[in-house]
Amino acid sequence: MGKLGGRVAVVTGGGSGVGKATAAAFLAEGARVVIAGRDAKRLNETAAELNGGGNLLVVPTDAADPNQAKALINQTLATFARIDVLVNNAGTNIKERTLRELTPEAWDMMVRVNMDSAFYCLHAVLPHMLEKQDGVIVNVVSVAGKRANPLGGAAYVAAKFGMGALGLVLGNEEKDSGVRVSNVYPGEIDTPILAARPRPVTEEQRAVILKPEDVANAVLFVATLPKHVSVPELVIKPTVQQYF
Repeated sequence: MGKLGGRVAVVTGGGSGVGKATAAAFLAEGARVVIAGRDAKRLNETAAELNGGGNLLVVPTDAADPNQAKALINQTLATFARIDVLVNNAGTNIKERTLRELTPEAWDMMVRVNMDSAFYCLHAVLPHMLEKQDGVIVNVVSVAGKRANPLGGAAYVAAKFGMGALGLVLGNEEKDSGVRVSNVYPGEIDTPILAARPRPVTEEQRAVILKPEDVANAVLFVATLPKHVSVPELVIKPTVQQYF
């Protein structure tokens, strides 16, 4: 039956990278999975590749829109009648990421996608989890949300710090309610977001950084712990990446 047999998980940013790998890992453990993202074509291609059948639902969603985030949760409940795990994985970055280059419009977009989307989704799912006194929210943050390295850019770093703080506050607020919150902070990962780097990433570097499956396994770990165990923060990085 698997570690997640009978459970339902919603994964934002589910069309590629960590979201896709997480969906695959959850399906393999018996979960019914909803993948959400802005690119409907990519989501459908991912669904065909994952071959989850009736255990996999595609819901095109811009989670940075509060109405669409709420609709995602409502559609999941209408289809599967429950949500046990929410994985807030939606994220993006841009090439023009220094403060000298940032525009107010780019700043707003980065904060909406990288932080606000997490709030909108957890805000929509929290009443359901509180009602059944059980649920796990996993925020896929970034080491940029722990260390303000200029590599990620000011807007990305600020949004990820905010996303991490949001998760920690919620976890503490709900410590007695049955709702657990885990922030997973990955280092460099070989995902499509690397295309937004100001300087291209070499094949040599790609070979030694994290793979999406590495982070998916970390998400799976915190999502399958018993109810009396919570991991507020988990940092996972390539061995070659410094962390200080």
